[in-house]
Amino acid sequence: MGESIMTSIYMIRHAESPFIFGEERTRKLSKDGEIEAGKVAKIMLSEKIDAIVSSPFARSIQTIEEIATTQNLEIKLYEELRERMIKGNYSLPWEEVEPAIKRSFEDKDYCLSGGETTRQAQERAVPIIKQLLKEYEGKSIVLGTHGNIMTIIMNYFDGKYGYDFWASTSKPDIYKLVFSDGKLIEVKRIWENEDAA
Repeated sequence: MGESIMTSIYMIRHAESPFIFGEERTRKLSKDGEIEAGKVAKIMLSEKIDAIVSSPFARSIQTIEEIATTQNLEIKLYEELRERMIKGNYSLPWEEVEPAIKRSFEDKDYCLSGGETTRQAQERAVPIIKQLLKEYEGKSIVLGTHGNIMTIIMNYFDGKYGYDFWASTSKPDIYKLVFSDGKLIEVKRIWENEDAA
């Protein structure tokens, strides 16, 4: 039996970005978010990175830009890795959005009007993850991502990642996912949440 080949994906959830309705794709990081993104880059200096991919949304790209610069790597954008919208293009108070997110992890076919279900989001994002695992087998990939789609991807590989995990993540956040033969075998949080210190 040969040793199994490990492939790592560093899920990097974007830093703080002020919510602006209608600017889901283009909104940038706050000043604090920019500082935190610098800390993310410093943490990642000690990790070997072979490729960098990202959601096409500005806040995700901005969070990992410094990693790309220091590692001299290009950021490859995938539309399929964009954040999941639990609702269509209309404004709703967070008190109504959050329970919908919770329910969407319990019922993978649930979303608010015009939104995207957990299953639909998995069907667009997971094939890209599987493609990356094949393309970069035995290597390490940084993925600039968002809380919801990150949890949805992890949920596909291990059902224990759901609403409670999503609710426990910070902005920014870093999780190292280790895969072997396309299976998720280890998840390790790399970001040390300063609030918890």
